[in-house]
Amino acid sequence: MAIMEYLNPGRAPYTAQDRALIGTEHARQARAHFRAHPAYRPTPVHTLPGLAGTRAVHVKDESGRMGLGSFKALGGAYAVHLLARRDGPGVTFVCASAGNHGISVAAGAREAGAACVVYLSHDVPEAFARRLRGLGAEVRRDGGDYEAAMAAAEQAAREPGRRLVADSSWEGYTDVPLEVMRGYTLLFDEVAESALEAPTHVFVQAGVGGLAAAAAGYVRDRWGEQPKIVVVEPEGAPCLIESARAGRPVRVQGSRTTLGRLDCREPSLIAHRLLSHLADLYTTITDDQAADAARLLAGHGVALSDCGAAGAAGLLALTDGTRAAIGLDDTSRVLLLGTEGPVEPK
Repeated sequence: MAIMEYLNPGRAPYTAQDRALIGTEHARQARAHFRAHPAYRPTPVHTLPGLAGTRAVHVKDESGRMGLGSFKALGGAYAVHLLARRDGPGVTFVCASAGNHGISVAAGAREAGAACVVYLSHDVPEAFARRLRGLGAEVRRDGGDYEAAMAAAEQAAREPGRRLVADSSWEGYTDVPLEVMRGYTLLFDEVAESALEAPTHVFVQAGVGGLAAAAAGYVRDRWGEQPKIVVVEPEGAPCLIESARAGRPVRVQGSRTTLGRLDCREPSLIAHRLLSHLADLYTTITDDQAADAARLLAGHGVALSDCGAAGAAGLLALTDGTRAAIGLDDTSRVLLLGTEGPVEPK
């Protein structure tokens, strides 16, 4: 497949309806919730002056988030805590995961005193399975990809006393994944509360699009219409860019990618609806470009996985014409999301 860059012709202003779904107020609520958590600390931001021809690139480093290794710690656990409060004791939480979402759900379930079952496809690294078991979750392997694991989790969650906690949404299933996305907004609130100037550009990697949509909602609510939001996907799983082109959520066939936590073939319905008018640009990257970006950031003291460096890869790979189209130059202040640390850090 060819690398794609797609300027969004559907770009439109943030609305009160968007704000009701996701924005700064939801970040405030998430921060109030997590402030009481003993492991909660704002994660650091690394500033890299002049990177990629910009004034500065700021990398929000989620590798140490609450000891769980990724931004996902703010999503699944947040939804589980809210559900446990509403549903009461005795609920078993069920999810599918490529690794990090399951870790967050398992941590949240353990904190709530609830059982947890996580479905992994056979290609998810065993390092994630070990961590899940260490958090008290039951791990079940099912299928050759994330979609197969998700189908198994959906089926299991139909049993009495079980609750599905997915980070994707579809018709008839939106409330829980929306709470997951709202948890993510906390990390942007930490950026806004720091001493950094408002970003002119935000590059955010996407699987089903939950983090990207959380970024879009928060950025528009906090900083308005001027910052450019760029959604970065693997060339092997471009579900959001193809959905934007089609004007509706579509499933893509895709191709093999090593970016396992971003290897999603169908977008979250809520994420697509938000990004379809709030994102400025969609772009894809190769696995090699992500690996190169991870090595580059490591050289600057920022240790991330290839998935964690995918936003940086999108920045580094942009063509000159697209850079000009989104006003990316030596005056730009770019925010990147270092979404996870090395899968098996040395």
